[in-house]
Amino acid sequence: MSEISLGFLGSGEFDPWSEPVERWLLARSRTLDGPVLVCATASAHEGDATYDGWANKGLEHYGSLGIAAEVLPLKTREDAHRDQVVAKLDGASAIFFSGGNPARLAQVVVGTPFWTALQAAIRAGLPYAGCSAGVACLTEKTYDSDRQDFDSIWAPGIGYVRDTLFGPHWDIVDTWIPGATDFIAGSVEPGDTFIGLDEDTAMVGDGRSWEVIGRAKVHVLREGEWTRYAEGDEIELSLPLADEAA
Repeated sequence: MSEISLGFLGSGEFDPWSEPVERWLLARSRTLDGPVLVCATASAHEGDATYDGWANKGLEHYGSLGIAAEVLPLKTREDAHRDQVVAKLDGASAIFFSGGNPARLAQVVVGTPFWTALQAAIRAGLPYAGCSAGVACLTEKTYDSDRQDFDSIWAPGIGYVRDTLFGPHWDIVDTWIPGATDFIAGSVEPGDTFIGLDEDTAMVGDGRSWEVIGRAKVHVLREGEWTRYAEGDEIELSLPLADEAA
């Protein structure tokens, strides 16, 4: 099994600040000459204009860096069963899921041939990057961001990262829904870990050891204690992955 390479971004996908994140991931890729797969899946339910906007932004971003990229046509669960979609993983150099609704993204991929193949590809050295919904979807429960009240915000996630909850956009969440940071942090189960990712900030690592990249901070809540990390800081934090024994 190759070393797993993960990049989790709080916001700001395909903006100039994230170039070090892209370079870190690609330097560890199993494939140097394949394209980055741009996945705007989490925004597909918002319509073609929104989906195409994020997809094209991804292509333009990678093009400006001289990095080959293509859009993965993954909008629906039916797409996640298509052989031609799954086959795109074979020659890719990385995969990047941009933002939108994490619950919708989880609904599209969980339990599909695509997700099974993606887990195997990650184990074999395909770097995974997710921004906002692309990271929040990975846990056992996630957010339905189409809902604005606390009573109905939770939805099933993919369950790839266990005993963990992510909070992207952490430094501005309260401007969207007042009291959201306290509510989310208070929803962390005993013994679980919460990771808040500020805007334009990322953590990159192998699932055990991480480095912070970006302008703000990563906030980690463990056993009732907060620890905050800024750019260049290292984080020793082992995240249990669902397929570690595979």
